[in-house]
Amino acid sequence: MYGRIRSHLIRFARHQVGTISYLNLVQEAELGLNLDISHEKARLNELLAEISEQEYQAGRPIISSLVKVEGSKGQGDNFYKLCERLGMGEWRTLKQQEDFLKNLRRECRAFWQDETNFERFG
Repeated sequence: MYGRIRSHLIRFARHQVGTISYLNLVQEAELGLNLDISHEKARLNELLAEISEQEYQAGRPIISSLVKVEGSKGQGDNFYKLCERLGMGEWRTLKQQEDFLKNLRRECRAFWQDETNFERFG
């Protein structure tokens, strides 16, 4: 499931604009999760955090920045807490910075749309 999520988000970063919802990610990547069941949604959150941590530690952008929490302008608190764990700053401060999330998404798209990066790391 890890590989399917990562591959789908890389393709999304390369070929789509905007963000992808949790539900669309589950459906399009054929994950077979039911987001109405709390432990299945938690599992998806854990996988997204794991992918993000590994990507960040490898010097690549946080790809889960493209996954939008339904009914919000961007990301939930867990995303910002992940960024704090990665050493990017205090999560409440990051959440208040208007350009923080936009910049993460822009960096992510630029990185994955670069053919060399895609061939090396995709």
